Amino acid sequence: MNQIVGGIPINYLLGLAGILFSIGVLGVLIRRNIVIIFMSVELILNSVNLVFVTFSKALSHINGETIVFFVMAIAAAEAAVGLALVIAIFRHKKSTNVDELQSMRW
Repeated sequence: MNQIVGGIPINYLLGLAGILFSIGVLGVLIRRNIVIIFMSVELILNSVNLVFVTFSKALSHINGETIVFFVMAIAAAEAAVGLALVIAIFRHKKSTNVDELQSMRW
């Protein structure tokens, strides 16, 4: 396995991915605004993509990059559907606070 990917040591890339993942998890657990929660989920997905690309380049396989392509497609669909739900909920409840959304009933 190649220890340097594009001139950057693999440990640095994995450390950056770990930091991004931790920030995303903290954002999901601590914040109460649904838009911030969606952004934190996207941050988690991007950190996982960074790990896939790092190992794909280090091992000289295309499998990780293929998975990243599908994860990005799913993330785009999740963002579109999630944003539509947030807009619909905001129009009805006039708030994006998760604590105020206790049921899916209108």
